[in-house]
Amino acid sequence: MANGARGAAEPAWQAAADASEVLAPESGLFARVDPAEFGISTLAVLARAAAHPGQVASAWFRFAGAMGEAWPAAVSRWLGSDGEPGAPADRQDRRFADRTWSESPAYNVLLQGYVAAGRLADDLLAAGRGDPLSDQKAELAIHFALDALAPTNFLLTNPAALKRAFETGGMSVLAGARNFLDDLVNNGGRPRQVDITPFELGRNLAATPGRVVFRNDLIELIQYSPQSKRVRAVPLLASPPWINKYYVMDLAPGRSFLEWAVQHRRTVFAISYRNPDASMRQVTLDDYLVHGPNAALDVIADITGSPTVDIVGLCLGGALTAMLAAYLAATGDARIGSLTLLNTLLDYSEPGVLGAFADAQTIARLEATMAREGVMSGTKMAATFDVLRANDLIFNYVVSNWLMGQRPPAFDILAWNADSTRLPAAMHSFYLHSLYEKNQLASGELVLAGQPLSLKDIKCDTYLVGAVNDHIVPWMSSYKATGLLGGSVRYVLSSGGHIAGIVNPPSQKAWYQVGEHYRQHATQWREGAERRAGSWWEDWAAWSDSRAGQLIAPPQMGSERFPALGPAPGDYVRG
Repeated sequence: MANGARGAAEPAWQAAADASEVLAPESGLFARVDPAEFGISTLAVLARAAAHPGQVASAWFRFAGAMGEAWPAAVSRWLGSDGEPGAPADRQDRRFADRTWSESPAYNVLLQGYVAAGRLADDLLAAGRGDPLSDQKAELAIHFALDALAPTNFLLTNPAALKRAFETGGMSVLAGARNFLDDLVNNGGRPRQVDITPFELGRNLAATPGRVVFRNDLIELIQYSPQSKRVRAVPLLASPPWINKYYVMDLAPGRSFLEWAVQHRRTVFAISYRNPDASMRQVTLDDYLVHGPNAALDVIADITGSPTVDIVGLCLGGALTAMLAAYLAATGDARIGSLTLLNTLLDYSEPGVLGAFADAQTIARLEATMAREGVMSGTKMAATFDVLRANDLIFNYVVSNWLMGQRPPAFDILAWNADSTRLPAAMHSFYLHSLYEKNQLASGELVLAGQPLSLKDIKCDTYLVGAVNDHIVPWMSSYKATGLLGGSVRYVLSSGGHIAGIVNPPSQKAWYQVGEHYRQHATQWREGAERRAGSWWEDWAAWSDSRAGQLIAPPQMGSERFPALGPAPGDYVRG
């Protein structure tokens, strides 16, 4: 868009943002994350659509036709017809599960109007396509607006909420008003997602027994107590992301991947990162490499005496694990045995919805904010992720907390998710430019700690996991790593999303797909992959066990050089 057009559009979008702030705190959320220029992109797409009057007219005629059929279809259904209404909702949309939406003519017309409006929006977006980035941003913005304006989000147009108000004699409305006011004052105007009061670090979160055996200015290293008489000779290091606390890998007893590994005869160590503050604004990705997992390898070698260490990395921690492996390979260091990369991007050419927040202009705006604050705020990142799944992470709680008067659930994953962290300005800026914007890791152009990195130099065996519903690391993008690494690769596709795909203990609902032969494209791999019942944890345990050496007595906890400093989960996790 030309600079003049953009300048004219910005005041209009700001006025809309200001209006939304007055209308409701939750509708202002999108305005507060508009450093990504969602408003400008939406106007650009609508301007392109206006250049195709035929398509626009067709979209409006379709909408008008749907609305014209709404009342006759609703009345006919009310009188006993089995026919579908003119514009039925998606049967999987839980918002409209109440029977009133199909049985009441008035509510059915309201539903049909909402569905027709959604189709109109999609038709206009299709008519205005022309630039992938602005198309993606406009789609996110418009769908967020549609989600926010859903009739289920308002008391008088939510039959389930009205029924609850009647059944409780109005007490649910009073409770909802109290919840709303509390969230307005104490939670930035957003509905709370979780009741964290039942959870305590070291008791029912991050509860696997262990000791902190090392601490520097960036990490604490936890060694977990053995739970078997014999263990595999090769220890295992967990490399978590520092965009959240490490204990998503040690979530709760029975739901902890690290506990599972310990119980399956592995000597397990885990990195717990310090939560950065403004004093760490100059900490770089080089620092994370050198003082993070690379330093941990030195400690593990001293404690266990093992010449090699297997590493399991998650998300951003998985990307750093691959960088470390390439760095060590280039310098002739053979300390890594095998790699496990969970929901990890190595090729950022198709990063999914997060790409809408990582273009050059958005990064420049984020950098300006980080220059003032020294860090990327955890609450701002949480708001971004909430926008990506607004129905599940925002408006679901508008209904349950504010309209129904219910308290948010006590759920371990959401309790972990609410325990947000910050990111150092220098590291985050470099990460966005080098990986999301320039894709330098995949192209072999990334330089860390003075060393050019090539993923082809990684010759060790690698176990890759993607999750079928992952909206942060799309599994087809994570699959691209199979063509980048130089060693043998086993790719596994798990049920669940970005978190549930990792917190995936064996259950009747869990499944995974695995295939040994790789083709050019992820969809071709999936067509030939075998679907198995159960969790990928079981498949991984067998794969890693066969590569982890003979059975030996467990090593001591800590060493003379690195004595135990205190019990797990340590101090940094509480920062």
